Amino acid sequence: MARRNVRKSNRQSRVGLAFAFMVALIVILVCGYRTARLHQRDKELAIVQTQLETQLEEANNKSAQLDEREKYMKTKKYIEDEAKNKLGLVNSDEILIKPKEKDD
Repeated sequence: MARRNVRKSNRQSRVGLAFAFMVALIVILVCGYRTARLHQRDKELAIVQTQLETQLEEANNKSAQLDEREKYMKTKKYIEDEAKNKLGLVNSDEILIKPKEKDD
């Protein structure tokens, strides 16, 4: 009877050990899967970050160009250029020469 209890406890300890091993294996597999997913997500976010940094740089360049244009639009030179181009006006010391239109 003593041998039976020893055999029974050996079987129970083997079953318990096998169960613990399976649980540990499942935990390791789940952790590995999650780690792989996190690395993939990290790469995706790095690409998005690069794209956003590029867009930010483009927006800053556009903003700088608009600031320069705004400064130019406040100058006398801009007013004169617009008057010449849109209204056809000239300064008093300038002579405007227009080409003759061809008669067909």
